[in-house]
Amino acid sequence: MNTFYEFGDQFKPMQVIDENGDVVNEALMPDLKKEQLQQLMERMIYVRTIDERCMSLSRQGRLGFYAPVSGQEASMIGSQYALEKKDWLLPGYRDLPQMFYHGVPLTQLFLWSRGHYQGGAMEEGVYVTPPQIIIGAQIVQAAGVGLGLKKKKKKNVAVAYTGDGGSSQGDFYEGMNMAGAFQTPTLFIVQNNQYAISTPFNKQTAAETIAQKAVAAGIHGMRVDGMDVLAVFAATKRAREQAITANQPALIETLTYRYGPHSTSGDNPQLYRNKQSENTWLDRDPLKRFRTFLEKQNLWSERKEEETINKAKDDVKQAIKQVELMRAQTVDDLANNMYERTTT
Repeated sequence: MNTFYEFGDQFKPMQVIDENGDVVNEALMPDLKKEQLQQLMERMIYVRTIDERCMSLSRQGRLGFYAPVSGQEASMIGSQYALEKKDWLLPGYRDLPQMFYHGVPLTQLFLWSRGHYQGGAMEEGVYVTPPQIIIGAQIVQAAGVGLGLKKKKKKNVAVAYTGDGGSSQGDFYEGMNMAGAFQTPTLFIVQNNQYAISTPFNKQTAAETIAQKAVAAGIHGMRVDGMDVLAVFAATKRAREQAITANQPALIETLTYRYGPHSTSGDNPQLYRNKQSENTWLDRDPLKRFRTFLEKQNLWSERKEEETINKAKDDVKQAIKQVELMRAQTVDDLANNMYERTTT
């Protein structure tokens, strides 16, 4: 059966460091330099700070739709860090951090949030599609992109991100089936943050895991502690290597949690979550865990953290200022971009 049993018995979540920042599986420890470990932490701190600022900007009406990411930093940053520049990203609407580190400027992400057409106009050499609003639709697209990479004999992968809600869509099964049938170099990363808006995971499927659904499609499947940035990196890197060397697609389920609401569009997480559950996941905070791990090796300090936070705040300030000085999108822009030839 095509599953990564070496990562654990029957889809047991793979983990490198525990909640106390201690290494629990030396065999899975990725070979990263000290500078790379620090960079992972910097990126997670940067994203957490950006997230807090974006929530405020959205409430002020200076940004449009925004889906918060705090709690999911390890899943997002760890997986993207394992990719190469020419790997294709097919993100969902919550996956702005991966897009940013794959080459999409902060100003463009803000334009996308505001509904400006230039938000989806990717620059040459940026291998990212605009974020998919339709739940799970990027899954089928990723299988197609992977097939294209295979036919062109490219040593790259297509990576689709979705949430646990996306795994309940028909497109999810169709995309995995196509990737399995054609053996495309495609990775399907499902960030299981436990809720599809307000619907808990156990009410979405009778399956115990999302990862086991890979078996039916004949592709590799694994579960990862999505609050452990090193485990996510290791799993993604391993899956990427096998996708390229053997055209083996893979499904990676990262077990994570979003600390905020589903989006700034109005849901109240207190109506469908309880404090006990939230506190359990707060104890697993990916930033707290990795910070402790680095501090034990004298690789992190309050000064480094403060510098990263200040840089993030400055970058947001400059980006939103630049966006607000740009010409607003007009109805004519919308019509000209929608139709080859406009009618009266």
